[in-house]
This record gives sequence, C-alpha cells and structure tokens, in this order.
Amino acid sequence: MLSRLSRLTRLQAVGVCAVPFVGLLATAVFAPLPFSVAQPGMTANVLGENQGTQVITISGAPTRDTAGQLRMTTIEATGPDAQITLSDVIDGWFRTDQAIMPRDSVYPSGQTTKEIEQHNTEQMEESQDAATEAALRYLDRRDEGIKVTLKLADVGGPSAGLLFSLGIVDKLDGNGDGGDLTGGRTIAGTGTIGVDGTVGAVGGVALKTQAARRDGATVFLVPRAECSDARSELPKGLRLVPVTTLKGAVSALTALGSGKGDVPSC
Repeated sequence: MLSRLSRLTRLQAVGVCAVPFVGLLATAVFAPLPFSVAQPGMTANVLGENQGTQVITISGAPTRDTAGQLRMTTIEATGPDAQITLSDVIDGWFRTDQAIMPRDSVYPSGQTTKEIEQHNTEQMEESQDAATEAALRYLDRRDEGIKVTLKLADVGGPSAGLLFSLGIVDKLDGNGDGGDLTGGRTIAGTGTIGVDGTVGAVGGVALKTQAARRDGATVFLVPRAECSDARSELPKGLRLVPVTTLKGAVSALTALGSGKGDVPSC
C-alpha cells in the first residue's frame, strides 16, 4: 500500500512539474529574441535603369553605349521591431537562403527605425561620392568638369560603391580598347570603395551571391577578405573573382572578357 501511494505521489509530482515545464518551453519557443533574419535581396543593373530612373547619369563628357550588366546586390533583413522567436532561429539555422544575425549587428542598439534609415541614406550618399571620385581618379579625369549623378531608390549603405565606380568607368572608357567591361556578361558584385580605389568588405556575401545568380549573373566580384564566406553557399554556375582595388577589378574584367591575362580566383 505504501509503495502504491509512493508511486502515485511521484506521478502527481511529475504531473505538477510538467505544467510549468511545458509553460517554460512554450515561452522559450515563442518569446522574442534579439536577432534578425536576413535573406537575398534585390539586385540592380547600375548600367541601366532602376524603377524607371537611370542609375548613372554623366554630363560634361561623352559616354559609351554599354552592353552586358553590372548588378549591385543587397540583402534584406527583418526590421528592428520584428518579433524573432526560437522557432525562427532554428528554421533559419538549417536554411541556406537565410542567415540569423544579431540584431545589433544590423541595427545599432538604441536607434529608431527613422534614425537607422537616415544613417543608411547618409552612408549611400558618401559611397556615391567616393565611387565617383575613385572612378575619375582611376581614369585621370578629375579636372575635366565631369558631373556624375547616381540614383538608386530604396537602397542604403555603402556596399554598392565598387559597382558604381565600375559603371562610371564602363560608361566613360569601357575596357580602354573600345569594348565593354562586362564583355556582354551579367556581372554582379559587392564591396565598398574608397576615394583611392580601395575595395572594402561588406558582410552578407553568401546571401548576395544567391541574389546574383537568381538574377542571371555568372561572375561575382567579391572583396578578397570575404572569399571564404562567399564560397560557403556558392550557387552553381557563379564564378567568384576576388578584388582589392578598383584597378584590380577593371583588370580582372578586362582579362575575363578578352580571354587573355590572369583572372584571380578565391
């Protein structure tokens, strides 16, 4: 009798404990966590139009008609107020088309959505200025009164800098021998640009390669420091070309188009 009562007591105790345990588990699964979910975003051909507006407009110098495409790439991330749960994190962990990132790495802590948008807009404007300066400096045409206007709606941050510079070079000079930098291909890429032509890392390259391949690119220009990240989920049919400078990127594309010279690889 005592044995049966003891077992009954233990079962009752387990039953009582199970209720708060299930409650804690449910709370853990559905409680918001400080993460953002990122995925491949839009791409845009900087040699053409985006949302009906020419991305690169040049005045004060003749420009070339270009073939092929130079596509800047982006990632999309859930907003700073999005409720990301444990189930979202687990789901994203096993998917190759998503990345789970600390929210503070995407949205600086303490900033409102409006402040973040303003910050990204300012970074884009600074990147456009640097891209223009770098391109004209590379071409040794800074003193010719050339005016470049860059417009790309709904995109912020500095990561399109390299592609902006390449687009300007292609429109003004091409590969230097009358041909297109793209060689008629769809080239995509990412990377910041300094006024001296230095290419910087940006983050999110594994997702950007997927966006690039989705939109038809066969070559992807990647900051050399991010080669390993770009290789981690590299889509089939996309060739990585690492770069460290604008000059190096132009040389690589020229060699790729002509079939002569060395094209760097990751």
